[in-house]
Amino acid sequence: MKIIGLFWGSNTGNQEEAVGFLKDYMVAEGCKIEEFNIADTEPSKMLDYEILIVGCPTWHIGELQDDWDFIYSKYKELDFTGKQAAFFGCGDQVGYSDNFLDAIGLLAKPFMANGGKLVGRWPTEGYDFDLSLALDGDDFLGLGLDNDNQDEETEERLIIWAELIKDEFGL
Repeated sequence: MKIIGLFWGSNTGNQEEAVGFLKDYMVAEGCKIEEFNIADTEPSKMLDYEILIVGCPTWHIGELQDDWDFIYSKYKELDFTGKQAAFFGCGDQVGYSDNFLDAIGLLAKPFMANGGKLVGRWPTEGYDFDLSLALDGDDFLGLGLDNDNQDEETEERLIIWAELIKDEFGL
C-alpha cells in the first residue's frame, strides 16, 4: 500500500487537532500515513510521496498560517507532476467572510499549476460566507472546517472527506 504524506501547520491548535483526528481515522481504516509539521520540514520533502494530504488554516485576513507562509516561495517552485493531493483547512466564515478558507486556494492552485492532480473537492453547501480563494465553481478545492462557528460539524465532515479522498486516491 502507498504511504500518504500528511503535511500541516497550525498556530492555535485547531488545525493540529483536525490533523490528529484525520490521521487516527485513516490509520484505523488501513491507510499508512507519515506526518510532518511544516514548521520542521523542508517543503521538498513533499516530493517523496505520490499521495499528499495538506492542512493549513487561513490566518489573519486571507493569509497562510505562519509556517506555511515562511516556506511558501519554495513550495510554489516544486514540480508536483505525478503527485495527487487533498487539501483541508480551518477558517472562520463569520468573522472572515470575505476570505474564508483562502489558504486552501493559496496552496491548491500552485500545486495544480505545477503538475499535481487535486482530489477531495468539497461542496460549499452548509457554509455561509461571501468570498474565498478556495472556490472552484460550487465547490471548495478542499475540505473547509470552521471550529469557531460549526464545531459540531468537524468530525463528521472529516470522516466523510476521509472516505472520499481514500476513494479518489484509489486506496
